[in-house]
Amino acid sequence: MAVILDGKKLRDKIFEQLALKIEKMPVKPTLAVILAGDDGASKIYVNNKRKSAQKLGINSVVYEYPSDVSETELLNKIDELNRDKSVNAVLVQLPLPKHIDKFKIINAISPIKDVDGLTVYNSGKLFTGEKPYVYPCTPKGILLLLDEYGIEIEGRHAVVIGRSNLVGKPAAQMLLRRNATVTMCSSYTKNLADITKTADILVSAVGKSIVGENYIKSDCVVVDVGIFKGDDGKTRGDVNFDSVSKSVSYITPVPGGVGPMTIASLMLNTVELFEKQQL
Repeated sequence: MAVILDGKKLRDKIFEQLALKIEKMPVKPTLAVILAGDDGASKIYVNNKRKSAQKLGINSVVYEYPSDVSETELLNKIDELNRDKSVNAVLVQLPLPKHIDKFKIINAISPIKDVDGLTVYNSGKLFTGEKPYVYPCTPKGILLLLDEYGIEIEGRHAVVIGRSNLVGKPAAQMLLRRNATVTMCSSYTKNLADITKTADILVSAVGKSIVGENYIKSDCVVVDVGIFKGDDGKTRGDVNFDSVSKSVSYITPVPGGVGPMTIASLMLNTVELFEKQQL
């Protein structure tokens, strides 16, 4: 049976260290979140982020807008938050309502307050081999988890399924920076199993059931980023955990693997941005 990469356990360890650090700060970091529309999952995510921030002593402010909010109104709020020196980190919860240009909104965030690391400035730094202000939360969480369990990255073959700006692309770049050999795939890749079977590290971020036991080799490290409700109402990931966990070396559970690490990375990024703004 595979060793479980326990994201909850590492999140709690990070939170404990962060809380001690924040407790000693005379001024506490502030995270501002913009939530537009009535997406149920987004509201749950934002509430979880707010609770985690409060638990650590980070000030958390959420600005909620209806589905018909104008692009101009959101841009004005971001401009206000950029100029507010008491706000250290700004997050726009995705997805945004369909009439809003998400790229225009995200890129309006000041790069030094871009807690998700998604602006063209920060992602450009990542893709050109420079250091961004912060790394995107989910890929950062994945690497923290691999490091916690002493999993070697350098020289290994990493296969990333998924090409989103949020996970797939930055995860591939961050693994490249750690000297892995990286192959990027998507749900459109032909003969996907032939490629994934060569992976020492497999990261799947597609959001649908795609990886079975015939997709992996026995000593593979499997990181499942996908999370969705199956037809039976149960929470599932991209990977068939029951069959795959019997043969691989390490695997993340869903839930309890990558999700908690994304929140942990968001809190780490908030504190990192706060510290950089004090210089």
